[in-house]
Amino acid sequence: MPDIKYEIIKRIGILSTSASGWEKQLNLISWNDREPKYDLRDWSPDGGKMGKGVTLTREELLALRDLLNGIEL
Repeated sequence: MPDIKYEIIKRIGILSTSASGWEKQLNLISWNDREPKYDLRDWSPDGGKMGKGVTLTREELLALRDLLNGIEL
């Protein structure tokens, strides 16, 4: 499997932290020198490992925001 290059452009926030210290973070990340996308995934305490996640364009993030704002909790 080829190496995946990434650069965290902006750390936006932490949604949760597990008992083992892994954090579910929302970041703006450039993957393989491409246009940055919004990224939601788990990161190890030292930031060296990551879990599976989802990446979203700005438009997709805005659509998700609108969907979430419409949910009655």
